[in-house]
Amino acid sequence: MSKKVLVLHGYAQNALIFSKRMSALRKACGKDVELVFVDAPHVLTPADLGAAFNKSEESSLNDLGASEASTDSDPALSPRGWWKTDAARTKTVGLEDSILYLRDILRKNQYDGIFGFSQGAGMAAIMAALLEKPEVFPPFLVDGKPPHPPVTFCISAAGFRQESPLCDSIFLPSYSTPTLHIIGCTDTLVSEDKSQRLVDISANKRVEYHDGAGHFVPSKASWRNFLKAYMKDPLGDVPPPAPATASQPASGAATPMTPSS
Repeated sequence: MSKKVLVLHGYAQNALIFSKRMSALRKACGKDVELVFVDAPHVLTPADLGAAFNKSEESSLNDLGASEASTDSDPALSPRGWWKTDAARTKTVGLEDSILYLRDILRKNQYDGIFGFSQGAGMAAIMAALLEKPEVFPPFLVDGKPPHPPVTFCISAAGFRQESPLCDSIFLPSYSTPTLHIIGCTDTLVSEDKSQRLVDISANKRVEYHDGAGHFVPSKASWRNFLKAYMKDPLGDVPPPAPATASQPASGAATPMTPSS
């Protein structure tokens, strides 16, 4: 039976860009796993992108490996995010809107798992945990009921735990959805210690490391086969992928940790 997985892109990407960058994995999954890519609801402006890195929009997009994104009139190419932060970087802005946006997506279809990259990985973990105890955020309920049952797995690639009172209520003391954490040993945007904070609150975790240079979802054949096998049977005895090489091309875009991370 085919599995359906909701896929959340990273900051300054969008569904179209991330889908293209994950094309090798999509091809490997074939008819066994359907990957459903969705846009984050918040369109990022040149000011958002520049403020995140104290750089121009063009320079920021090039650094992110998301130069396909554009702030022109084509919404399919707009850089997007799951949340922003205020100028002081002390308050998460827009997270609640993203939760309700994903609630409406989840209520329309049944998904086996959620797969996220970078900021999208943090969002995937938030949604997986919230589906376990939806009552902690009452607006998430639909007619007093959860919009979707808990998913059977979550994949967090270069993920991190967002800090906010709402996230604390969703995550703490832990969440139990089986979660695969993929961590880059040389990731300078989301370092291992930042990812570890999300790992620490995962009660049912698996951690796999890759040594490719940069911030991305590993795309070597061994990783594609591993991810396909994991998504088909997240509780099974799936052998780990072979070590990646530093020269392996990235399938995920290099994206920022977001201004708050």
